[in-house]
Amino acid sequence: MAAEPIGEDQWERWFAIWATQMAIDQSIAPCTELTLKFTDDVEMTVLNRTYRQQDRPTDVLAFAALEADIPLIEDSEPVYLGDIVIAVPTAARQAADQNHALARELAWLASHGFLHLLGWDHPDECQLQAMLSQQETLLGLITHDLDIFPPAVLL
Repeated sequence: MAAEPIGEDQWERWFAIWATQMAIDQSIAPCTELTLKFTDDVEMTVLNRTYRQQDRPTDVLAFAALEADIPLIEDSEPVYLGDIVIAVPTAARQAADQNHALARELAWLASHGFLHLLGWDHPDECQLQAMLSQQETLLGLITHDLDIFPPAVLL
């Protein structure tokens, strides 16, 4: 564990910021819930093999709870979006390869999973570029927060 981990309250704040932005951009319910799990490469390999038939770890998986568009609900009841699972060792390698902080990589992967939970996908280059651009927008909303974490921050 690092001296300055990204705490649960920080993750909740970031997802709330992102949900608010996406509610504006896509007219989705602003009150949402999701599960964020950090794991190792062994568990991620099992998940990736089970759900994607790929026998190797991956950086992030998203399991959407809804198969249709996210409803716009006037009620105060939150909409459960699904689960995001991030492999920390893979994220750490990617952060090192790209010479940026692990906190940034974890936020990048979380934003990617979040978009998948909202129905975004990237079956072709055009949609991949749109999704990556939206991830940059979401990270831009929390850039100040990311700057407080040192390059080697873990969970």
